[in-house]
Amino acid sequence: MWEIVEAEFDRYPGQKKVARYIMDNGLSVKDNEVWLDRIRVSKSELAKAVDVDKRVVFATLRTVSERPKLASVFSKLKPSCSLVDVAAEMGWDVLAITISDPATPGLLGNVATTIGKANVSIRQAIGEDPTFSSGLLYIITETTIPGNVISEIRKLPGVKTVTMM
Repeated sequence: MWEIVEAEFDRYPGQKKVARYIMDNGLSVKDNEVWLDRIRVSKSELAKAVDVDKRVVFATLRTVSERPKLASVFSKLKPSCSLVDVAAEMGWDVLAITISDPATPGLLGNVATTIGKANVSIRQAIGEDPTFSSGLLYIITETTIPGNVISEIRKLPGVKTVTMM
């Protein structure tokens, strides 16, 4: 999907930066406005957050609104809650998995099955889009994952590294 967005903003690096920020944060664009669910986001504050001039934000919103494919994508974005940074306070464990090839089919299913066989409950599985970041897969569990299970996960196809956070 990012390839489509990137192509539309290729000649406008500032607008591309704003579009990426909007996507990374699950903000949506509807009727030339930026939204966090039902909360309107100030264009000035967005410009400050992205470190661009406010006019770049206006131009980005105009570009999104004028192109039906972009408008369709950006109008449907939603934020998601990651428990990664609060897991320790909740007494949960976090497994960070670096994926060698994000296109590996069944990777999440294989990881979940391996953890489930050890009778460990998964609280959340959340993956970073490899287009924007390192493409880590985070698995948050309510109890500790036994060492032998971590060793099994390391051997799964498509898994590059496994780290307990």
